[in-house]
Amino acid sequence: MANTVLSVHGRDVNARTQCAHYHSERDIIAIKHKCCDTFYACIECHNELAGHAPVVWRKTERTAEAILCGNCRSTLSISEYLACENACPVCQAAFNPGCANHYPLYFEM
Repeated sequence: MANTVLSVHGRDVNARTQCAHYHSERDIIAIKHKCCDTFYACIECHNELAGHAPVVWRKTERTAEAILCGNCRSTLSISEYLACENACPVCQAAFNPGCANHYPLYFEM
């Protein structure tokens, strides 16, 4: 896990990675998209701005640091994120449990 300064793309993205589509207090993660190696606030932001179809991360790629906590700016591996029980393992900020409904859009399940 690294504490990094990364750019998060999307529509109306704020410092906590919330965007025009998802902006509740718990919507504070960004996901690096495999197809373009770019962090987006959400899949809708990617679909609106990237100019190409998203590609999901394969199960064999779960070590990739593809999740950014918008609270502490730490990056998490996909495995760490999927196992974190909706809280950042670094700063304990709460993540939106509803994001699990979208996992198949990002990760091979």
